[in-house]
Amino acid sequence: MRFAAPIPWWVAILTAFAIAAVAVWSYRKPLAPLTRAQRWTLTALRAFALALVVIFVCRPVLLLPPLADRDLVVPVLVDVSRSMRIADADGATRLARAAEIVERQIAPSLAGAYTPDLYAVGESWSSAHPDDLKPDGRRSNLAEAVDAIRERYRGRRVPGIVLISDGATTGSADAVAAGAPVFTVGVGSPSGPSDREIVELTAGDPRLDQTAIDLRVSVVSRGYGRSPFQLRILANGRLLESRAITPPGEGSPVEAVIPVSPDPSVATVYTAEVVSADGETIVENNTRSVLVSPIGRKRRILALAGAPAFEFSFLSRALARDPGLEFDSIIRKGQNESGQPTYLVQAGGGRAAALTSGFPSSREALYAYDALVVANVEGDALARAQLTMAAEFVSGRGGGLVVLGGRSFAQRGLIGTPLEEALPVELNDRRGGLMRSSADTEGAPTPNAVVLTAEGESHPAMRTGQTVEETRKRWAALPALATSAPVGGPRPGASVLAVTMAASGTRYPVVAAQRYGRGRSMIFAGEASWRWRMLTPASDRTYEYFWRQAARWLAASAPDPVSVIVPTSAEPGNPVQIEVDARDAAFAPVGDASVTVAITGPGGTNRPLTLRPDAEVPGRFAGQLTPDVAGLYRVQGEARRGARSLGPVDAWFQVGGADREFADPRLNDGFLRRLARASGGEYLPAAEAGRLASLLAASAPSVLEPERRDLWHEPWTFALVVTLLSAEWILRRRWGLR
Repeated sequence: MRFAAPIPWWVAILTAFAIAAVAVWSYRKPLAPLTRAQRWTLTALRAFALALVVIFVCRPVLLLPPLADRDLVVPVLVDVSRSMRIADADGATRLARAAEIVERQIAPSLAGAYTPDLYAVGESWSSAHPDDLKPDGRRSNLAEAVDAIRERYRGRRVPGIVLISDGATTGSADAVAAGAPVFTVGVGSPSGPSDREIVELTAGDPRLDQTAIDLRVSVVSRGYGRSPFQLRILANGRLLESRAITPPGEGSPVEAVIPVSPDPSVATVYTAEVVSADGETIVENNTRSVLVSPIGRKRRILALAGAPAFEFSFLSRALARDPGLEFDSIIRKGQNESGQPTYLVQAGGGRAAALTSGFPSSREALYAYDALVVANVEGDALARAQLTMAAEFVSGRGGGLVVLGGRSFAQRGLIGTPLEEALPVELNDRRGGLMRSSADTEGAPTPNAVVLTAEGESHPAMRTGQTVEETRKRWAALPALATSAPVGGPRPGASVLAVTMAASGTRYPVVAAQRYGRGRSMIFAGEASWRWRMLTPASDRTYEYFWRQAARWLAASAPDPVSVIVPTSAEPGNPVQIEVDARDAAFAPVGDASVTVAITGPGGTNRPLTLRPDAEVPGRFAGQLTPDVAGLYRVQGEARRGARSLGPVDAWFQVGGADREFADPRLNDGFLRRLARASGGEYLPAAEAGRLASLLAASAPSVLEPERRDLWHEPWTFALVVTLLSAEWILRRRWGLR
């Protein structure tokens, strides 16, 4: 026994004398006659009680002997996911090599000293026998499994946890919680088998017309050199295109861009497929799919024009004739006899009544639109409250905003108004234009000619051709603008998409864009872009393409009052989160809404999903779903507030678009090293698995330390002191003392 708070020996002696003196003095002249035996009994009880109190104040600690070595448990986790069936471990499958390591190296070396417990780890974990291990796990949640095993053995003496795997985890890649060290053993080849894999497939933003998009495919070929292969593109199982691809080198990724036109009324699944090579053993990663959801409703655009001229006339015709847009406009005409401004309002769907004052009369009326066009508007044409509402339309509602026209950028324009902060550039040219490095362009051929930047060549709003090269040629062939407003440089995070050169040789942004809050904003600082329509052949549609692309891009981020958040990728058997944001017409969260949702899965199966309010996000309702099979799932329902409908719930998501278990089928020793290092363990290649016993023995001394038991926290210590004091008090009363 030791003391956690010991006192010097001389203090202990003085304390003992003091306790004895106090006890003897207490019964030196008792008030009632006592026999010698009674006096010494009471004196001893008081002395023992005081001595125990002093001893417990010094915190005595009892050291218990450690458990024997044979009582130590070593959990051995073996990865049984499907990637473990790859045969690149010295001619055997990875799982066969793992089972051999367990039976021939780990079990014999741990026998007698430790008790090994074997577990199979895949999408879950369970006790196993080496003969029962099968590589049929759909997923490999390695870090989660280690945490679960550590929790299972909480309170027991575990010198370490052994994990045998190829490191192909489909779960969280975060480090495990603190606890017993993890010793990882990697099985498989770092170079992996010969394999061709589609590593990425994405669908770009719509361009040119309502349905055209770009599919971007990235393919990597390992073990086949520069041998060409066939890439196939399918839409809902129907072959669209097949092309031969020649990789630039061994293991170098190849990227291809394929323009496609999905049906805007139905969900379309595009699949990229690489024809498997002779002898290729892993074909699960030869395909990857991406979902393109239906377009949905038309995007609604509102234009505010201060001084209508050719620019706005051409712009309004281009947007009004776009079948994917609903275009409303407010044009300031002048003043009436009373000096009040008059407006020409053109709007459909019963929306004109809310626009007669020259600006939407309420937040609800403004928020009914997805994007706002401000053309040649002076700062005094709108009240400050209206300008503030327009800025909040972008940041809070998530709408789009484009500002154009020289009057908007002049001193009496939007400079100094609440709307200025929403724009992607400084309206005051404080820096005297852009330096050459600010825009990655070649020299502009003529003043006021528009030149794309490197960012602009690939930006959805600027895509006017089938390819980047065609887009570049179209812009280079456009006539020069009449002039351009000398706006300042871009704000942090903004992108300059095109520049123009003034007669002085200074470059200025002519098109710039940024995200602002939940929405997007853009400026067009040029004048007379209608020249692109009038001074080019009638067959040239660049003018319409640009403004329609810009309007769609700006409006695309604007959510509906009831919006659905679905997973971008999911796998069968994995739980997915479905979230619904319910807002009213002013886009204020509706926390007391009632949201009903049903999920339609592959084959037409339909089941309801319960959504509960999210305590952290007002107006958000969330629920979990575990899809069993791969395919398309549709979320449908409605959000209501009392008897009034807030809006429908309708969204699609795809399950099983890619098989993550076979993504990059090489040995992922990097993950295994991080896992071991974060827990204080060590990574071992399969050939060095025999070192496990010595590594466990090195970590065992900390486990075998004697158990420390603080006697002050034991219940019996308190009971002993109370018993001594109670016995003294009872005897005093029985022998006539108070």
